[in-house]
Amino acid sequence: MSLSGAKIIQPLCIRYPDMPVISDQAANCNTTSTPFLGSTRTLRRIQSVSAAQRRPASAIVAVADVVKEKKLKSNKNHLLTKEEGLEVYEDMILGRVFEDMCAQMYYRGKMFGFVHLYNGQEAVSSGFIKLLKKEDSVVSTYRDHVHALSKGVPARAVMSELFGKTTGCCRGQGGSMHMFSAEHNVLGGFAFIGEGIPVATGAAFTSKYKREVLKEADCDHVTLAFFGDGTANNGQFFECLNMAALWKLPIVFVVENNLWAIGMSHLRATSDPEIWKKGPAFGMPGVHVDGMDVLKVREVAQEAIGRARRGEGPTLVECETYRFRGHSLADPDELRDPAEKARYAARDPITALKKYLIESKLASEAELKAIEKKIDEVVEDAVEFANESPVPSRSQLLENVFADPKGFGIGPDGRYRCEDPKFTQGTAQV
Repeated sequence: MSLSGAKIIQPLCIRYPDMPVISDQAANCNTTSTPFLGSTRTLRRIQSVSAAQRRPASAIVAVADVVKEKKLKSNKNHLLTKEEGLEVYEDMILGRVFEDMCAQMYYRGKMFGFVHLYNGQEAVSSGFIKLLKKEDSVVSTYRDHVHALSKGVPARAVMSELFGKTTGCCRGQGGSMHMFSAEHNVLGGFAFIGEGIPVATGAAFTSKYKREVLKEADCDHVTLAFFGDGTANNGQFFECLNMAALWKLPIVFVVENNLWAIGMSHLRATSDPEIWKKGPAFGMPGVHVDGMDVLKVREVAQEAIGRARRGEGPTLVECETYRFRGHSLADPDELRDPAEKARYAARDPITALKKYLIESKLASEAELKAIEKKIDEVVEDAVEFANESPVPSRSQLLENVFADPKGFGIGPDGRYRCEDPKFTQGTAQV
């Protein structure tokens, strides 16, 4: 599916509450196969039910007007400006090069534990996060390096965290799966699936509370909750969708459906693999979009973020994407079909965006090469910085473990103190 041309192809299927299915193929999404899912299995679309069958005649006109309005919005060109195109391309290149470097450093013994890379999914992070304001919040999963980079956390701080150094964004205490930055409103990566969704829902509630109760009229902050296809089967997902819809919270639930949970196919693990349909069940729009196409993702993101910012409530967006590497760097990735991996590699979102920018005359080959060279230097500098940064001291070992246990606390200088230094020394070897 090419990105060339002036018109952005619409999402495969959009479902708004109490409305018939809207599709780029037809208004009636009966049984159809999709060429996008990494399987030969044919998926069933929701059977469209006419408004006349479900509503009194007085409601038909209103529904038709809403559908017409949605179609008009969808038919608008949402082309990138040159500045936007270069920004998105640079962000996607940064994510890819950074993750490739992480693989090198992991195998050289510079990183420890599990490291989950984002290669292939860059269109989702860049397509959504580059549309946010600094005050907006992002909550991630254990595949969180690129989300942090897209939100503005410096490559040095992310790489240092991966190296376990004090100059990392969590002072070396978080590691690969726990990126956090209060300055950039990155509210954390979470190692257990589903953990981040309640945190994101709470952040969205905070925004609404500030605006409506504390009367902070300029507080229109939006929260993005990123999670994978496996998380959509967890209880936190359903509970938080319910709360977000009930309270019309300014949140977008972004499902990065990369089709695989370690070695388990999404199609084998989920009774209805079309996650986006769970949105209308809770009274919010559900959108399915090609997550390998940053322009399509960006168009859907503009609408969903705009709805949240205007106070119109949450949206569930399923971005169907694909990871180019194994589940983690410890995964030999032997369970996925090589032909499937090759098929998605041919749809590389960065290659597609580069082709679009050049063919649309938004950027020249030389400009894009200059960006790639710049990012190579940024990532190499991040590695050098992380390598030379100090490791945490023993006194840091028990920080943030307890709020303020006896013998610990914050001294007059604002730093953690220990009334019995020998206690920290004794536990540092555990």
